Amino acid sequence: MGISEIVSLLSGIALFLFGMTLMGDGLKKVSGNKLEPILYRLAGTPLRGILLGTFVTAAIQSSSATSVMVVGFVNSGMMKMKQAIRVILGAILGTSITGWIICLSYIDSGSGLTSLFSTATLTGVIAVVGIIFRMFCKKKIHRHIGDIMMGFAVLMFGMSSMSSAVSNLGTQPWFTSLLTSMTHPLMGILIGLVFSALLQSASAAVGILQALSLTGAITLGSGLPLLMGIAIGASVPVLLSALGASVNGRRTAVSYLVASFMGVMVCSSIFYICDAIFHFEFLANTVNPVTLALVNTILRFSILLVLAPFVDVLEAVANIFVPSKNEPNDPALKLEERFLTHPALAIEQSKATICDMAREAEKAIEAASGLISNYSEDGFNHVEELEDAGDRYEDALGSYLAKLTGRELSEKQNLEVSKFLHTLSDFERISDHAVTIAKSAMEIHDKNLAFTDDAKKELSILISAVRDNLHNTVTAFINEDIALAQRVEPLEEVIDTLCDEMKLRHVERVQQGQCTIEHGFVFNDLITCLERVSDQCSNIAVALIELDTGSFDTHMYLGKIKEKRSPDFERYIQDYTAKYSFD
Repeated sequence: MGISEIVSLLSGIALFLFGMTLMGDGLKKVSGNKLEPILYRLAGTPLRGILLGTFVTAAIQSSSATSVMVVGFVNSGMMKMKQAIRVILGAILGTSITGWIICLSYIDSGSGLTSLFSTATLTGVIAVVGIIFRMFCKKKIHRHIGDIMMGFAVLMFGMSSMSSAVSNLGTQPWFTSLLTSMTHPLMGILIGLVFSALLQSASAAVGILQALSLTGAITLGSGLPLLMGIAIGASVPVLLSALGASVNGRRTAVSYLVASFMGVMVCSSIFYICDAIFHFEFLANTVNPVTLALVNTILRFSILLVLAPFVDVLEAVANIFVPSKNEPNDPALKLEERFLTHPALAIEQSKATICDMAREAEKAIEAASGLISNYSEDGFNHVEELEDAGDRYEDALGSYLAKLTGRELSEKQNLEVSKFLHTLSDFERISDHAVTIAKSAMEIHDKNLAFTDDAKKELSILISAVRDNLHNTVTAFINEDIALAQRVEPLEEVIDTLCDEMKLRHVERVQQGQCTIEHGFVFNDLITCLERVSDQCSNIAVALIELDTGSFDTHMYLGKIKEKRSPDFERYIQDYTAKYSFD
């Protein structure tokens, strides 16, 4: 094998890998980024998880990519480890579809109609149609279809280059001797494992093996162990992707290695024990690309059948390899960088994270307002911890969403990201206000201040109204409930009225000598802070309502609803006024 053949082989491998990546990315984009959320949402039952893993892997042409996604799901808390293992088992089977696609590149040319289905003709037609779609179509979906076609054509051309480069190897004694040595199962498995790990792709390794089979020197006895090793080596990219992940994320990655290793060991033990007893003569038969594709599929299906009933065992073994440890509750760990290439997933986990942030902000206000009447150091520290968590949420989400905006997003996805960016700072400020309320509660406690009964009653009513408005806001945001969001602004107006009335009543109490100036400072600070919490609720609700209609202009929206007070708006005002009255 000369220099030119080696260069041709390497260039063929490069084109094959590039074509497979281009085709897989195009398939994902044509699906509208729906495959990944489907995988996340529908992998509930064992059978469904396996089938989805198989289907998604067949669609995106990579078991590693599917497994990396589920590692991200587990790492961010979006999926349980058992669900992930089932999907991984399906992915082990699904990746075998690539071998069948590669077989298309070995259709021989002939005369008549058969010439239309030759490799050269098929590749040429698909390449021409793909480049037309890619360069002259304006719709994104058509351009992505062009990417799929171009990727397929490049993959085919790469396979042809590899086949041409290795065509003379069958006559080389050293090559025949090497293959003969691989008839020992353990040696063949080890070589296949290393080969697949170096290429970072089981599909590429199988494709190269299919190209080598055209030499006529590969038998089933030497090819089967290589396929087994390739199945194990496919776990290496997944293991590398889990570096820096959480404990559960690393366990999920290890479960891919455990599943492929245990599956291969069980299947190979059963097969070679039977061979020792019955002496399978067919192992001496030479194989071709179609035979290898069939054997690869049977092997992976056998691994699936053997391991499917033992998901709990796979999980237990993975837990042994990656022991548990205490990890900080860092919001950044929930935001998977690997999902940035899958915007639908990135938005899904961004939503889950900002919803957690919203719940933490509500907890902070509840804890802080409770300190006014029942102060404790532990309670104050808890509020500060919640506020610190809010800061970390804002930093992590802000950075992550900024990276996401640079990706190709649909119009709906852009609106989702805009909603998160508009509401992120409001939730963080609510946590800040909680600390301010807690500091006022500390001052009341330290200075032993006592409000009058009327002041306590007014403050209690205001706190109830603000809590109600915050709860409505958080619930509306989490559930995307526009009808509930429309109730926030009416209650905000009632709260503003309550705050104005409380300030006037407090001035009267000061004039009558019932309260002191010192009481007044703390009382007014609490009123102002609670009023600002309600203001942030209004901002969030307006963002939900306006972005739901595809626009965003807070001042214009508020101006319209206050100018044209609808019957519903008036009814809400009346209901809340009756509910939160000082009289």
